[in-house]
Amino acid sequence: MREANASIEELKQAKNVTMLVYGLQAASFFFGITAIAAVIVNYIKRDDVLNTWLASHFRWQIRTFWFGLLWGAIGGLTTIIGVGFAVLGVAAVWIIYRIVKGWLRLNEGKGMYPS
Repeated sequence: MREANASIEELKQAKNVTMLVYGLQAASFFFGITAIAAVIVNYIKRDDVLNTWLASHFRWQIRTFWFGLLWGAIGGLTTIIGVGFAVLGVAAVWIIYRIVKGWLRLNEGKGMYPS
């Protein structure tokens, strides 16, 4: 979908999918598997938001997942030496920040990265 050619209804549906992904990411703090569902939705629906302001949200969400997974793994592995608990705490705060910031910008109708 190209933004110039996208209908209002297509953009609305894509925005709803983007909001769903933020919701799934937030729910992952209670049900971890929803983070995987969220990134799968991102990859499946990524072509639908290509060349729209929502594409930056998808990139933001995908990066949140992969970097969150990386820091979660590092934190989990380093809990043996005690440092991991701090890494996991910082990673959790960082993920919450990214979900909240993305959700707020989505509700404002703004992309994630300044142009």
